[in-house]
Amino acid sequence: MNERAYERNAFIVMFVVFAALPFVIYPNFGMQLLCFALFACAFNLLIGFGGLLSFGHAMFFGMGSYVGAYAASAWGWPIEAAILLGAATSLLLGVVSGFIAIRRQGIYFAMITLALAQMVYFFCVRAPFTGGENGIQGVKRSHLLGIVDLDNPLAMYYFVFAIFLASFGLIHRIIHSPFGQVLKSIRENEPRAISLGYRAERYKLAAFVMSATLAGLAGATKAMVAENASLTDVYWTMSGEVVLMTLLGGMGTVFGPVVGAVVIISMQSSSSSACSLSAAGSWARSRHGCGAGSRHDLSTST
Repeated sequence: MNERAYERNAFIVMFVVFAALPFVIYPNFGMQLLCFALFACAFNLLIGFGGLLSFGHAMFFGMGSYVGAYAASAWGWPIEAAILLGAATSLLLGVVSGFIAIRRQGIYFAMITLALAQMVYFFCVRAPFTGGENGIQGVKRSHLLGIVDLDNPLAMYYFVFAIFLASFGLIHRIIHSPFGQVLKSIRENEPRAISLGYRAERYKLAAFVMSATLAGLAGATKAMVAENASLTDVYWTMSGEVVLMTLLGGMGTVFGPVVGAVVIISMQSSSSSACSLSAAGSWARSRHGCGAGSRHDLSTST
């Protein structure tokens, strides 16, 4: 089976699975999977095809989340405009941070992106519009184009699904375009690509900005799904999670980051449920133990 046939079949399987997902699991959990799958695909565009490891992608995801949430809750913007504003903010942040970081390579590039991300995190802690440690709560989904009520979980799910499909298609087009082929050649042998006349820094900066914009789109969409934005979205652990998702699924592959995101988010959800059940069991045992001890004391005193 050639690569094109494999990708076509894999896309059909992915489409069918995600299309049927809200009838099998809670739609909100399905939307969370789609948001983080998009985030992982955006990151994979940078590390998998550009060869650039960023430890700071949480700043794009988080700023997209905060700006989108603020536009929807404070300014009353429609959901589609709020999401686009979040993505545009991450685009601008990507241009600035990319211009600073792209001049370095390897671990130096990774450390610069981490430092910039921490600066953005502390900005979000102090900025008045972010709500500090409380975050932005009560984000309203409103109506899509003034027609479709997105308070309906199924309608919201398929709206998020449409965003994911459009973004996934864009990423697929980028990596198979002449630009993507040059980007892969830079990843494999940058000096040789430069000797052929390609401006490597410009290509890497373009890939960085594209990845940042799509990460911001994922963050803004996630804010609408969760109806809040918090410091978790912009904290360094979020950058670590997307690295793990991409490596687990297979960096440099088209569908790998989607699989990695589904696995990691499902494991997080399962562990959270297990911890909740364990805490509830411990509380029940402690209550039962206290009650038994009290009855024993009363019978002894009698």
